[in-house]
Amino acid sequence: MQTSAARRVAMDLLARREHSRLELQRKLSLRDFPLPLIVTVLDQLESDNLLSDERFIEAYVRMRSRRGFGPLRIHQELLERGITQELAANAISVAQIDWCQLLRAVHMKKHGIQADTHYAAQVKQRQFLSYRGFSHDQINNVLGDKHEI
Repeated sequence: MQTSAARRVAMDLLARREHSRLELQRKLSLRDFPLPLIVTVLDQLESDNLLSDERFIEAYVRMRSRRGFGPLRIHQELLERGITQELAANAISVAQIDWCQLLRAVHMKKHGIQADTHYAAQVKQRQFLSYRGFSHDQINNVLGDKHEI
């Protein structure tokens, strides 16, 4: 009885979006299902190919990049969701995303066409892009390597 209830909750969550195994485990734990039951349900979902960390990673990278987040931030968020360092790094590297083009688009949306020459404004723009998960090399490549910053 409890197994079918846990499976039903997990299936409802998976119907909304892909989840990592750790995310589902946390959400089921919050609903007071015992850990051995959760592990059994998640193992069964994986064997039925309804739960897949690989699918989750692919969907997550695509979703977060569309929202303007860079590879460093996405990588960190994947680690927080229980994805291994190797899988996260591989997903970022094989994603067919032009990170510099994405950085340009994020910068343009936030700051417009006009490049600000004031030191404080440039620092603020770079901090914003860094917070969004772009590397300093990517930022320098797009905004120009300003040594005074």
